[in-house]
Amino acid sequence: MQEPDEPVRLLFVCLGNICRSPTAEGTMRVLVREAGLEQEVELDSAGTGSWHVGSEPDARATAAAAGRGIALEGTARRVRAEDFDDFDLLLAMDASNVDELRRMAPSESGRAKVRLLREFDAASAETGDLDVPDPYYGDGDGFERVLDHVQAACAGLLEQIRAGELR
Repeated sequence: MQEPDEPVRLLFVCLGNICRSPTAEGTMRVLVREAGLEQEVELDSAGTGSWHVGSEPDARATAAAAGRGIALEGTARRVRAEDFDDFDLLLAMDASNVDELRRMAPSESGRAKVRLLREFDAASAETGDLDVPDPYYGDGDGFERVLDHVQAACAGLLEQIRAGELR
């Protein structure tokens, strides 16, 4: 991964970078801040597609996150080839994102950095239910379910960072 004194760099990835990945980034940002690890962990999010490049996070995702004290910030961008070098992990929201990221990766070492976010939630890993479902075309409850999944996974991810397992 990186040198012990360098921050862990995480890129959260979904399809359009307006719902799930900004939710994961915002959620992890809160957890990192609460743990006092802002200097040890760097975060960003991106999408595998370009449909929403330059757009702010979805208003429904933003409202759901705000209800839990999480701010969604930034504008959508697409995954770039250099992201595979710049980040230690590219955390995909679902299996189709994993497939697309592995196709986009410029090298085998880049492909090896691609993981499903919910792999870091022990309960999800046990059941094999590792996708964060896309809420974009669903009802408002979908955004709450995304937050539930993402919060559990990000808590597990932070535990591994604190334990030094991702350094």
